[in-house]
Amino acid sequence: MILGHIGARRGSKGVPGKNFREIQGKPLIDWSLDMLFAHPQVDAVVVSTDDDEVYAHAIAKGALEIGLRPAELATDTAPKWGVWQHALAASEQALGQQVSAFLDLDCTNPLRVPEDITGALSLYETERPDMVMSVCEARKNPYFNLVEPDDSGALQVCKKLPGGVWARQSAPKVYEHVGCVYVVAPEYLRTAKTIYEGRVLPFEIPSIRGFDIDEPHDFGLVQYLLGELNAGRL
Repeated sequence: MILGHIGARRGSKGVPGKNFREIQGKPLIDWSLDMLFAHPQVDAVVVSTDDDEVYAHAIAKGALEIGLRPAELATDTAPKWGVWQHALAASEQALGQQVSAFLDLDCTNPLRVPEDITGALSLYETERPDMVMSVCEARKNPYFNLVEPDDSGALQVCKKLPGGVWARQSAPKVYEHVGCVYVVAPEYLRTAKTIYEGRVLPFEIPSIRGFDIDEPHDFGLVQYLLGELNAGRL
């Protein structure tokens, strides 16, 4: 029993009303929601939200009825982990059984493809980690071109290695955490307090599919990238 989950909070300071803002002809949330309903490995879908309109929209599409999320999980500072824990517990109560995997898609990442979900689930099934997290190779590297001021205010590379790193290709590989797909072991989600307590494995995707919509100008960029992706040019 694989449970697909989307979190969609009502408030958004960066882009008000972004969950229902149209992109390439349909609401942003439906790029993630439709993919969950269409994926053959997903057995049930739930949307965690404090927004009556989003909740009604999800239920009409066939999502589980778990009610609105508690107020303490609907603030700017509410951790994703607590939202996931509540959604898992409420969904298992609605289903009348425990699930075998908790699959989360960020509502703000419409560039994923079905193979991202399939690949993350395959890694989870093969390696049996506590969690699989989508990542892409970082555009900036703390061993090479990310810098921070020292106590005197002078800039230093964030992570130093003996002899230094003088070419990007020579720097150790680091990742950006992206909201494309997560797969979490339910027992780990029930008992852990944070994401990184257990064995969290990376599922690498191309950086072009790692864009999130966080600011108004992101809509234009992602709309262009979606057109390129759908045309087979990405």
